[in-house]
Amino acid sequence: MMRHSTSPHPLHGDGPNAQRQRRNAGAWAEALARSRETTLFVVLLLIVGGTALARPQFLNLQNLRDVLLNVSIVSLLTAGMTIVILMRHIDLSIGSTVGISAYGVGSLYVAFPHMPVLVALVAGLAIGIVAGAINALLVAVGRVPSLVATLSTLYIFRGADYAWVHGGQINATSLPDAYSRLATGSVLGIPVLALIALVLLAGLSVYLKQFRPGREYYAIGSNPEAARLAGINVERRVATGFLISGAIAGLAGALWLARFGTVDASTAKGIELQVVAAAVVGSVAITGGVGTILGATLGALVLGVISIALVVLHVSPFWEQAIQGALIVAAIAADTLLARSVAKRMMRKRDHG
Repeated sequence: MMRHSTSPHPLHGDGPNAQRQRRNAGAWAEALARSRETTLFVVLLLIVGGTALARPQFLNLQNLRDVLLNVSIVSLLTAGMTIVILMRHIDLSIGSTVGISAYGVGSLYVAFPHMPVLVALVAGLAIGIVAGAINALLVAVGRVPSLVATLSTLYIFRGADYAWVHGGQINATSLPDAYSRLATGSVLGIPVLALIALVLLAGLSVYLKQFRPGREYYAIGSNPEAARLAGINVERRVATGFLISGAIAGLAGALWLARFGTVDASTAKGIELQVVAAAVVGSVAITGGVGTILGATLGALVLGVISIALVVLHVSPFWEQAIQGALIVAAIAADTLLARSVAKRMMRKRDHG
């Protein structure tokens, strides 16, 4: 009597159990790719929990307040950077825009001590829009690569700032109490500055998700030529993105003045690298088309908590940049691996379809 083998036929590949395991692994990877915000939140909790176990004094109201105040400005800048990165571009000039905006608003208060707070914020916004318009002209109209264009304006704006400041600085004593309360005041225990950032971040998130212009940023980043064939005015949308990024940087400069009180020509120097790190760690794909404001904000939170944690743990601040670099590499590697896993799963579905 002939015996039938129970092993899978070579033509059929692996057995049902192996195929099921691959399907489960693919489904897990796809789910993880769609919920990177959840992963970031878990990482944030682990960092907070680990630091609190090592140094219980880490969990106090002052540290929480410092994190919220520091992350508020960085998260705003990261949101503006996210819009630009979604379209496969980058804005390296935001640090210089913050610096010149902060000094500009401070100079207005020196000249007009009773200037209303709202006027000061609008002035910062206007300075940022001018800077963003210059970048928009270079990139969208002049077709200069954004890396080259914004690297150039980074130095141009900073040089103009140094020429304007000429070795001077604006001190907190030149600011009215109403303006300083943007950073020192609170509502229900939450700093006013954090509430301003929260409202703006929520508005930008809705803009990207619910409105057609916001969805067009994703379309351009996914495939610029296909977006152009679909009727999207790519140049206009790119210009709008740089205007938004510049406007946010200008407003962040005005808020920076309220937060720190003293500004000079070196204000916010190098912050653009921290912002790019926060965006990448927050799952904003540097290749464009992928990312959310929530993820970018969580990325800024993770870096902000790490910065405070290093101080509490008495770790040399020089390690902060090394950790940021490691997180960027880890985030890019994770994105690459997840993208490959999802692509393989989609190919299997197509082959079995």
